Amino acid sequence: MASGNRGFNRLFQLNAACYQWISPKKFFGTAIAYPPINPRGFGIAGLQVTIIRSTLTIMTRRHLIKLRALTAAAIAFIALPLCSPVSAQEAPAAPPAAEVAATPPEATVEQRIADLESYFGNVGVGGTGDGAWTSKVAGIPGPGHNGWLMTCAALVLFMTLPGLALFYGGLVRKKNVLSVLAQCLGCAGMVTVIWWAVGYSLVFGKSFNSPFLGGTEFFFLKGVTSAPNTDYCFWVSQNVFAMYQLMFAIITPALIIGATAERMKFSAIMGFIFIWMFVVYIPMAHMIWGVTGLMNGVWNGDAKIQAIDFAGGTVVHMTSGWTALVLCIILGKRAGFGKEKMSPHSMVLCMVGTGMLWVGWYGFNAGSALAADGISANAFMTTTLAAATAGLAWGIVEKILKGHASILGICSGIVAGLVVITPACGFVDATGAIIIGVLAAIIPYIFVMYVKGAIGYDDALDTFGIHAVGGTLGAILTGVLATSSVNSNLTSANTYAAANGLDKLIANGGLLGQQLLAVGITLVISIFGTVIIAFVVKAVIGLRPTPEAETAGLDITDHGEEGYDF
Repeated sequence: MASGNRGFNRLFQLNAACYQWISPKKFFGTAIAYPPINPRGFGIAGLQVTIIRSTLTIMTRRHLIKLRALTAAAIAFIALPLCSPVSAQEAPAAPPAAEVAATPPEATVEQRIADLESYFGNVGVGGTGDGAWTSKVAGIPGPGHNGWLMTCAALVLFMTLPGLALFYGGLVRKKNVLSVLAQCLGCAGMVTVIWWAVGYSLVFGKSFNSPFLGGTEFFFLKGVTSAPNTDYCFWVSQNVFAMYQLMFAIITPALIIGATAERMKFSAIMGFIFIWMFVVYIPMAHMIWGVTGLMNGVWNGDAKIQAIDFAGGTVVHMTSGWTALVLCIILGKRAGFGKEKMSPHSMVLCMVGTGMLWVGWYGFNAGSALAADGISANAFMTTTLAAATAGLAWGIVEKILKGHASILGICSGIVAGLVVITPACGFVDATGAIIIGVLAAIIPYIFVMYVKGAIGYDDALDTFGIHAVGGTLGAILTGVLATSSVNSNLTSANTYAAANGLDKLIANGGLLGQQLLAVGITLVISIFGTVIIAFVVKAVIGLRPTPEAETAGLDITDHGEEGYDF
């Protein structure tokens, strides 16, 4: 039908050209007014109108009879093939009999439905076991899930650049704001190169068949293509998955910056983070999320510790937070700490950064489902509830104890709620999220306001109080509040959970013990790894700037720039 319409349009154009060519105006200086013709509707009726026009013209302009007759004949000659319902092109010849016989049978309706159900259910490709049927979607990334995870990857990067950079930047003194931004940028660049070279493979490979490290098969992202890696996700391209996980690797060491702000050289923090990625982050990420990982209770049927961590309570927040505590103690206090006022220079930047972190956290938590499915939707909901509840509760606690609810306090509460819900967001229901939000405000508040002062460590931006305490609390609460009614991967329907016994732990209330083991291992790796790395870096390049440089501010001494010209 489309080819027929195109034919009539061409016919109309030819007819119009002919009329222009033999226009009465050319011969008599006058023109006959013809009714307009709509080319989009030009069909048989249009051809009839054309013939009628020609007839009237012959009757009124006898000396054009011959030209009009010739035009009508030409139109008729051209119209015959164009009016045919068959395309003007010749139909292709039938394939040889042998070729027809080699063509596999068309998939049945049931088989096609199985493919659709697999996609919508975010499970492996469906099928009947019929070898003659080749699935139309096997090995092809699903556009919806792929699009969702690319969006989430961008959101997680948005958390670091500019979210975390502005959040931390607003909390330091103005002479050090650029140093914080530069350290966040430096993390993004260096970690990306590590991830390309070996990081992704050491976390998500499996050639070592080790519970502690992945393998070498993806070094330099070799073989990381648009085809899904079904060890981790059925419908997301592996290159998208790799980039999504990269964003987690970027923000984790960037969190450490909050504890060491205003007193650690740029070269020192970059050197520290480079080694830390190999000693702490990469092994921890594999143990929790790798398919052969020691503590991957959900996706490793041979996991020795059946722990669960949906989006990084242990991998991200505990490792960075406990590292931050140890590193700030080794560094010592800022010059003038306890004697000079060191209040934030811009609560506006802090609030804007908090909002960006909250928005980006949806990519962090909801994206960790690795699909736009029901579990992702639950994580989206619980993340919102926990963050809002914690911000409100922190403000209420401040009002009761200090007489006012500060913007800094509300922002701290929101971030604490986001941290604590992170390992649990895909495993708990709405009520569980509210409970987590309340506790996320109370317990980190105690550490930030009382424990830090009692012990006397200089955690400049409360990285330990928010991330270490919050991540540890979240891991523990996950062991208490996780429910299979939210996530069927915690039941025997998941063959891995059935194989390692996670399903029974969930049913019998034994998950908490496994979570405590995971917390203990994370503490050991983070603390001892940090001590070793810090003293190595201190011995090689030093950790702190000179007293004069620290007094002048790291913006000038490390980067030769100032954040503000006033």
